[in-house]
Amino acid sequence: MTRWLVTGAGGQLGHDLVAVLSGRPGVELVAPKRSDLDITDSDAVATAVAEADVVVNAAAWTDVDAAETAEAAATLINGTAVAHLARACAASGARLVHVSTDYVFSGDASSPYPEYAPTAPLNAYGRSKLAGELAIAAGLPEHGYVVRTAWLYGEHGGNFVATMLRMAGVRDTVDVVVDQRGQPTWSYALADQIVALGEAALAGTAPPGPYHGTASGETSWYGLARAVFAAAGLDPDRVRPTTSDRFRRPAPRPAYSVLGHDRWAAAGLAPIPAWDDLLPRALAQPGFATPSTPGA
Repeated sequence: MTRWLVTGAGGQLGHDLVAVLSGRPGVELVAPKRSDLDITDSDAVATAVAEADVVVNAAAWTDVDAAETAEAAATLINGTAVAHLARACAASGARLVHVSTDYVFSGDASSPYPEYAPTAPLNAYGRSKLAGELAIAAGLPEHGYVVRTAWLYGEHGGNFVATMLRMAGVRDTVDVVVDQRGQPTWSYALADQIVALGEAALAGTAPPGPYHGTASGETSWYGLARAVFAAAGLDPDRVRPTTSDRFRRPAPRPAYSVLGHDRWAAAGLAPIPAWDDLLPRALAQPGFATPSTPGA
């Protein structure tokens, strides 16, 4: 029996991690919500991790804009708490799989970022997440795994795909930016990939370090919105292109969030499939209801 501890089980990715692990034979799952485990409490973390074989940290400060004025609070969760987890795993011998983000990069590249590309966060959120990555590299070099993801969507929690479906029900047209590119990633597919990595880590077949947990291929937010409309049986021409300067936000966003996937081969695993293959499967789940729309 293998014991898995999943932090952040109440979140979008956490829900899917629980679903994936619940179907695995030989798994004992412990999945506390935020109210059950405060990962900023080092003693509580040490107690929770003591009996675990694999720890998956899906808990995070995720409000990118709010982090601009609350960077210390964001770093406490995304950085200091990760250091607590790394120390606890080092003491117990557990493998740690930590979920990070494309925001650790500057977003000004023109080809996919390799796993060991130089980091240069644009905003406070990115700096807070990089602090967590550095804590793992320093405190758990042999058993620490970082999985960077981006453009995540799923049935649970707020996300771009859910927003597009909601807006389709109340607006004739939707304006979406065309000058940011990335890899839309279904949270269930990411959860499955993370569990496979944890299993490979336990088996000793996956080298530690960073991996990129994003779907293959790339598109713009505009391209994703059109694909969502089309997959939902709606007219994609209801989506109109615009540029980022029309949507000013407190935290700057990377223009290019496409990540490379070369290191999965070292772990004996294939990358997550193409985003446009996964999207119809995701939208077929009961959490994504096709809206009744003005233009339908």
